[in-house]
Amino acid sequence: MTTASTSTDAAPAPPPAYGDKVIAVETAGSEPIPAAERHGSPRQLIWTWASPNIEFATVYIGVISVLFFGLSFWQAAAALLLGTAVGAVTHGVLSLDGPRFGVPQMAIGRFAFGRRGNLLPSGVNAVVAGVGWFAVNSVSAAFALNSLTGLRPLPSLLLVVAAEIAIGFIGHNFVHAFERYALPVLAVVFLLAGFWTFGKADFSGGGSGGGLGGFLLAFSSAWGYAAGWNPNAADYSRYLPATASRWKTALYPALGLFVSVYAVGMIGVASATIAAPEGATPTGAFTGHLPDWLGNLTLLAIILGAVSANALNVYSSAMSVTSLGLRLPSWLGRSTLVVISGLAGTAAAWASLADAGAAYEAFLLVIAYWIAPWLGVVMVERWRMRKVAHAELAGRLTDPHFTNWPGLAALLTGAAVSVPLFSHQEKYVGWAAQKWPDLGDVTCVVGFLVSAAVYATACRVFASRRTV
Repeated sequence: MTTASTSTDAAPAPPPAYGDKVIAVETAGSEPIPAAERHGSPRQLIWTWASPNIEFATVYIGVISVLFFGLSFWQAAAALLLGTAVGAVTHGVLSLDGPRFGVPQMAIGRFAFGRRGNLLPSGVNAVVAGVGWFAVNSVSAAFALNSLTGLRPLPSLLLVVAAEIAIGFIGHNFVHAFERYALPVLAVVFLLAGFWTFGKADFSGGGSGGGLGGFLLAFSSAWGYAAGWNPNAADYSRYLPATASRWKTALYPALGLFVSVYAVGMIGVASATIAAPEGATPTGAFTGHLPDWLGNLTLLAIILGAVSANALNVYSSAMSVTSLGLRLPSWLGRSTLVVISGLAGTAAAWASLADAGAAYEAFLLVIAYWIAPWLGVVMVERWRMRKVAHAELAGRLTDPHFTNWPGLAALLTGAAVSVPLFSHQEKYVGWAAQKWPDLGDVTCVVGFLVSAAVYATACRVFASRRTV
């Protein structure tokens, strides 16, 4: 006679398939990361968000503030401080949703825009991160490699993008590990370059008459650069355990982003007050005043920094595509999407090699045109979500029929009001910018405020959400 077991012990949970493995290709997409796969600590978000900004694109924020926007050293310092701080604060707040929901940032956007409405911001971010930013950073790295070795720009570009795509292809854990080991190298080299640059800078230089308009242009550039990472914030915190410290999860990414962007941007401001060698490439102009040994180290750091930034860009571009909620074939997973995104970004970088400076200035200002309205809606929605039970929110996140049309309407309204009226670009100047040119370009500020106000008002008027 046999006796059935009366044990109530549950079967042991299977070991995580991915977990904290570094050399393993990540397979997760936009679905919630299960508890068994959660790992890491908020501290890792410091280097993950610091390393990608210790690069030449960040330097150029300071350069254009003086050379293109006409600010003095101290005016540029104030504009960059304010713009970077605003972008860093929202970045820390958005990072909190990674451990809470375990999904990428663009998937969290379903709360604010609904499942179908979220297609627009997710699609835009996929293109902006994987094509726009990827191209900008790859070009700066290609010029640095060209200056360092004499290799022509195109083969230099191809070598750089191969490394960037490879890191993003492997996935989340490898990206974090790469940023961790890149940080001390980048920090030491840029500190040395910064020390040398500030020693030769003219602190009374610049200031060709930028005025309020120039200040707002520089503020918008710094905000656009820092907030340009906001749509990717939760991508790198979503594997953290749900019990991770909330204040650390918010503080560390904000701190890493702010310190790196502001410090490196200020090196750019200082370098812009120093006469550059005639006919130099953008990276050559930045390193022209440095001794040869430090100039070569700085060029190597520019390459490493660009790879650090684009590993995140190409990875988050793929995450944005998976957040679209489309039924993709099994072979078109996250890793394959990284390769496709990287190839598209490479094509854009190739096309911009001839006039990289002008292309970057225009891109940096336009980038905030969509992020600001998006951020206005998302931040209002986060405020509203505090009163909703987690179980209900989790249901909305996975419900394919959940809609929230006021969010998309508010985003489109903010863009429709701000861009035609306040855009102040070389190829298009809005009505308000023409009438009051001293305002510079306040498109991002207006877009954020209009979208936030429209969404908050619409939510009050249409209190009941449709879920059909």
